[in-house]
Parts: sequence; structure tokens; C-alpha cells
Amino acid sequence: MQSVDRAISIMEILGRRGEAGVTELATEIDVHKSTAFRLLGALEARGLVEQTEERGKYRLGFAVVRLAGSVAGRMDVTQQSMPICRRLAEEIEETVNIAVLRSHYAVNLDQVRGTSAVAAHNWVGRLTPVHATSSGKVLLAHLDAARRAELLGAAGLESFTPNTVTSGEALERELTAVRERGYALAMEELEIGLNAMAAPIRSFQGEVVAAVSASGPAYRFSEERMHELAPLLVAGADEISHRLGA
Repeated sequence: MQSVDRAISIMEILGRRGEAGVTELATEIDVHKSTAFRLLGALEARGLVEQTEERGKYRLGFAVVRLAGSVAGRMDVTQQSMPICRRLAEEIEETVNIAVLRSHYAVNLDQVRGTSAVAAHNWVGRLTPVHATSSGKVLLAHLDAARRAELLGAAGLESFTPNTVTSGEALERELTAVRERGYALAMEELEIGLNAMAAPIRSFQGEVVAAVSASGPAYRFSEERMHELAPLLVAGADEISHRLGA
């Protein structure tokens, strides 16, 4: 942990100064010059720092831009989606969420409560299983097969209700259907009494970067009603994608 802390300190110093030499960095983080050099070597191997033309001087590398871009991208999704999510919540009359992949979970970034909701879960920040949620299924369906297998291997196919899909083959068939029709359903798979549907949001590069979902009580938000309202959700997802440059 000490090495991680020191490596982060080096990056913060470079972010503040622009560039610095090994001796300067070693002095500031109070380590031997050889220790600072090893830390810089590890960061350089990951592209997080790079040497300037003047040998011995270091600056932040382009990998930092990539990492920052992933956070900015998530922020951009929530900013661009908010007015559309509000409209969808009014049109569908159920709670609308925006979710992205985080490790082997779907994490909800934002939520708009539906007009019919008397009470609603607060899903913001909650990590949810990808195989048992509509957002998770959308995000899974648009990964390449190798990445999907890796993610599911880490996540497992835990049963949350009698309706949870716990067979890999059955899940793959469902994900194929998700890609074909353009949206996913979850029928009381995470919680008894809760149904949801989700559609993909794409970046300017055409990649699926998030999912927009609508969820409500099963007695009101039935499978038939979800199929009926799905075109509204898909159109909203397409509108958000367009705002992101897709």
C-alpha cells in the first residue's frame, strides 16, 4: 500500500508541476532516489508517466488522459441523458435509471422517479448483477464473446429469485434476443415483484457505453406493457446516443 501511495503522490506532483526529475520527486516524497526511479519505471510501463526530451525529467503520460476520459464519459452520459430520462419517466410513468459497467456489475449513475411511483428504490450508486437486471443484460449483450465470458466467470450466475437465469446457455439465448429486438427485459429476476426493461446507449464510436432502464412493480409493469412501451425507451436511448455523437 505504501508503494501505491507513493506512486499516486508522484502523479499528483507531476500534475501540479508539469514535469520533474527523479531527484526532485524523491526529495518531495521522502524516499531514496533508487526507490523513486523504480516507481517511475512502473508508472512508465503503464503509460501513466513518460520521459521528456530532456532525459531525467518526467511528466504525466497519455494513459492518464484515457483514464480521465472514462470518467468524463460517464459524467457526460448522465448530463446528456437527464432531460430525456425526465421525459421518459413521465411518458412511461415508471422509474428510469442510467447504468454502466463497473467491474462485473452494472452500476446505476442516475435515477428519475416515475410519476406513478408511490415509493421507489434509490438505485443510484448500487452495484447490481449483470445477469439478473435489464441494464446488465443490455451491457452484457454488446460485449464481445471473450469479454462476456470473462465477466460472467468473475460474476457467476447467482440465483436471486426463482426467475433468475442461472444457465449460461439460456442466458446466451436471451442476450441474442436482446441484440435482435434492441432491448432487454428482467421479469422478477432480481427481486420478486419488480420488473424492468432497458435499451442500449452508444458513444460517438458506436460502442454501447451505458443502458437506460425503466422499472416498476410487476402487477403494473407487466411483460405485455413493457413490450408496448419499449419503442419509447429505445427511442429515448437513441436520442441520448445522438447527444453523445452516435
